[in-house]
Amino acid sequence: MTTQKKSQTPRVAIVHDWLYGGGAELVVEQLHKLFPEAPIYVTFATKEWRDRLDGKVVTGYLGRWPFTKIHKFTSVLRIWWYTHLKFDGYDLVISSSGAEAKGIKVPKNVLHVNYCHAPTHYYWSRYDEYMKQPGFGVLNPLARIGLWLLVKPLRHWDYKAAQRPDFLIANSTHIQQEIQKYYKRDSTVVFPPVNFERFQKLQNRHAKRKGFIISGRQTPYKRFDIAVRACTRLKLPLTVIGDGPDHHRLRKLAGKTITFLGKVSDEVLEEEFARAEALIFPGLDDFGITPVEAMASGTPVIAYKAGGALDYVQSGVTGEYFTRQTADALIKALQDFDSKAYNPDTIRVIAERFSVATFRKNIVQYTQKLEKKSK
Repeated sequence: MTTQKKSQTPRVAIVHDWLYGGGAELVVEQLHKLFPEAPIYVTFATKEWRDRLDGKVVTGYLGRWPFTKIHKFTSVLRIWWYTHLKFDGYDLVISSSGAEAKGIKVPKNVLHVNYCHAPTHYYWSRYDEYMKQPGFGVLNPLARIGLWLLVKPLRHWDYKAAQRPDFLIANSTHIQQEIQKYYKRDSTVVFPPVNFERFQKLQNRHAKRKGFIISGRQTPYKRFDIAVRACTRLKLPLTVIGDGPDHHRLRKLAGKTITFLGKVSDEVLEEEFARAEALIFPGLDDFGITPVEAMASGTPVIAYKAGGALDYVQSGVTGEYFTRQTADALIKALQDFDSKAYNPDTIRVIAERFSVATFRKNIVQYTQKLEKKSK
């Protein structure tokens, strides 16, 4: 923090990778509510997110490009843009990042706190997955060559960039371990905000529960295929919500008991969560907001025992685990599962640990503590 006398209200800036849609954007939205005058620097933002953030979004030349797959090729350009931003005159800069935004450079008298969603996936923990399935369609061979050629210098840059923030916040204990593994740094866990209240509607509390549900973007690493295969073999009803590049493959795997709803409205999602016996969560996620949303509905979660799920799935209380990412392991968990053994009210109370209000309180307490230390 600056050594000069400051006003009562510190001048804050927020920096993020891009504003397109997802759990990371929800963190930025709540940071904006805490610091409504702070500009929000990103490489790209949709009109929806510019409006949601009250016109505080600042983009450079990359923000004038259409957000298509070409943006995945622009990591070097994003690095250049972030490292040339100026933060003179600010007291606190909060970067929210799972990619390049953490690499900003701030003056010595400015405090930089990074909320780390994950060490950059395509350089570190999911490099092999990206090499197998880059997600560029016909351009996949070019993407593989580019990542293979650039990964070593980009890993070097990413590691150095992760040393720049004064303090790091992890969004889960899993990411806290990943930060230590890849960046060799300590961090403090502050769970991301989940819109707890929208899943608390009284009209949904007494819905009759039948069948299972899975929801989210249908990409290979989320392993929706495990749930589809398991419920098909057991002839159990499974509702699949969402869309994505794995959608057509999942439909081919599905039996008669699998229902695909595609993208649905908030109201339909809330109703479907409240009617399910359990949400199936077969992927390894950094945190995973969807299972907590289901828990806010009083719905237990059957999860693969890894990643962010370890922070909220309590066996016998909020759900159950299966320990191998296979259909056979999930089938065993489903055969042993009894939805009547779980108390929806208890699950809702535990989910409240991840509410918007709790996130805001924890961020305020954390930043205030750092400010006091710096004086």
